[in-house]
This record gives sequence, structure tokens and C-alpha cells, in this order.
Amino acid sequence: MTATSETARGVPGLSGPALRVEVERTIDSFLTARRDMNANPEWRDGVDALRALALAGGKRTRPTFCCLGWRAFGGDDDPGIVVAATALELFHLFALVHDDIMDDSDVRRGNPTLHVTMAQAHRRLGWRGDPDHYGRNAAILWGDLCLTWSDEAFHGCGLPPDRVSAAAGLLQSMRVEVLLGQYLDVRGEAVRADLADCLTILLYKSAKYTVERPLQIGAMLAGAPRPEVERLSRFGVPIGEAFQLRDDILGVFGDDAVTGKSTLSDLRSGKSTVLMALTRERADATQSAEISRWHGNPRLGEREALRLREIVRDTGALRTVEEMIHTRTEQAVAALDSLPIATEVRGALTDLAHTLSVRRS
Repeated sequence: MTATSETARGVPGLSGPALRVEVERTIDSFLTARRDMNANPEWRDGVDALRALALAGGKRTRPTFCCLGWRAFGGDDDPGIVVAATALELFHLFALVHDDIMDDSDVRRGNPTLHVTMAQAHRRLGWRGDPDHYGRNAAILWGDLCLTWSDEAFHGCGLPPDRVSAAAGLLQSMRVEVLLGQYLDVRGEAVRADLADCLTILLYKSAKYTVERPLQIGAMLAGAPRPEVERLSRFGVPIGEAFQLRDDILGVFGDDAVTGKSTLSDLRSGKSTVLMALTRERADATQSAEISRWHGNPRLGEREALRLREIVRDTGALRTVEEMIHTRTEQAVAALDSLPIATEVRGALTDLAHTLSVRRS
């Protein structure tokens, strides 16, 4: 069964909810087919755990930008574009699984992370050895399968082979960039990242990965000339940076019930963000001592987190990051006027830019 034969009979319009439904239906169909390729119960249980995580929520931001890039340059209702866009979501699933292990996160999208689910199964079945060690190792392997399946879906999407080949170069760039960004993020927990380092992480881990590359991949699949594909960066990079800056705020000030992730985890891990780099730069001696004591301390509790949030506000770092989000959003929207894209797509990108910059999850 090819990836194309597993998808729907048409491509949804530019409506976000309609596209999410189609992408999720395609993920469901794709992973169900892979589960049914093997009767081994451990195999089926593992794929079902991946499927549950994939369908537990998510904004489907990357598939959305991929489809908008396709539409921007005259892409029609070929169902292959949804499969190609779903390939980006499968890669994102790989990244989330590994990210949760590196961050030692227990919750993702309001549910146990995959390595926690695997550890729980180990305990329930009474297997020998350390359940947590098993859970991490098993989740790494299942995450790697998502990477493999992402390739399978992308190259089997059914779109013209020459366009798929051209877009595959951008897909590879996206993967390298996000892994570099992730490495810099991990390094930032060991060697304190300054503001310049945090801005670099912002660019590679989010701006390029979340918006720029998916948008360009969709445009390349539609047959857009490379110079026009490259010009999409004028929109993609600033709105991608705004997206991550908002994410960093939510990681500290968000509502756990809305974000699906604890607001303590980034503070406990000492996550290197523009928000915290600005806070450190502006803190007085007393505030600096408190930041050094608790940012990156796994024993941080809600009381200490409240104090760190107070310091972030008092230094003006929160206000500055909000201004950065606004500036980048306006820059991205203004850039759309100079891009030779379909009018309906320009409107959809404008709406999405404003939605992502003020979101609460």
C-alpha cells in the first residue's frame, strides 16, 4: 500500500480545522497500516502508543504552512500534498519523543510522554530490569521509526518525482537545522547561553523548523521557482521567531491545563531562552543570586517558580519579549505584500501570523 492510497480523495481548503482533520485522518490511516503490517503484540502496542501520542493534540503548524506554501504557488487539490505535509508531522513526532526524553518530561499534550508510557507497561507486565531505563530506550527506538516513516510518506506522496526530489533538499536542511538547534539547546543547559546564543537557538530550533522550511517545501512541491521559494524566508523567519518567543513565555507563564505541559519543566531544566537571557542581563545582585539558585534546579517548586516569574516581570524581560513578538509579527505580515503569492493565501498567512503570536497553547 502506498502512502498516496491511504489518504483522502481531496485536499481541504485553507481552513485550519479542516486541514487539521485531514492531516490527523492521514496520520491515523498511515500508522494503522504500519501497525497491521506485523501481528506481534509488542509491535502493535508500540505503534498504537505512537498513534495515541500523534493524535492527542497539536496545532499541526508545520503541515499547515506546507499546504499554504503549496497553495501560494497554484497547487491544486492533489491529495499527495496532505501526505507530504503529514510527513513533516511524523518527523515532528520523532523530535517530540526524543525531546521529552532529553527534557525528562512526564507529560506531553496532557498525556504521559511515550517513554513514561513504555515504563508503565514494563511495570504493569512485571518485566525484569529498570522500567525507566527500558522506557527511555524503547521510546528512542519508536521515535527513530517515526523518522523512517517520515521519509516513506514524503517520498511516497505521489507528487511529481522531480518536485519531490527538489523539495527533499529543503527537508534535509530542515532536519539538520532543527537538530543543530536542539544540540545548542542541550548545550545551553551545561554552558549558560547568553542572549546571542539564545537568538541562534531561536532561529534554528524553531523559526526555520516551524515556519520557513515547511512553507518553502510546500512551494517547491508546487513548482515555484527557487528564487521565489527563498523569498518566503522574509515571512517565515520572523513569524517563526515570534512563535518560539511566545512558546518561551508560555513555558514559564502558561496554564498547564491549556498548554498540556508543566510550566515548571523549563525552569527546572534551566532552559536557555531569550526570556531568561534578558532576565539574567537585567537582574540586580539579589535577583541574580535567586536565578542562579533556582533556574536549572530540579528541586524547584511552585513557590520558587513564582519568585522567578516575579523577577522576569520586574526586570522588564517579559515586556521586552512581548515587544519582540509584536515587531516580528508586523515584519512578517508586511513582507507578504512583496511576495508573488495567491491573494487567498496572503490573507490566510496574515491571519495565522496573528493567531500564532497571541496563542495560549
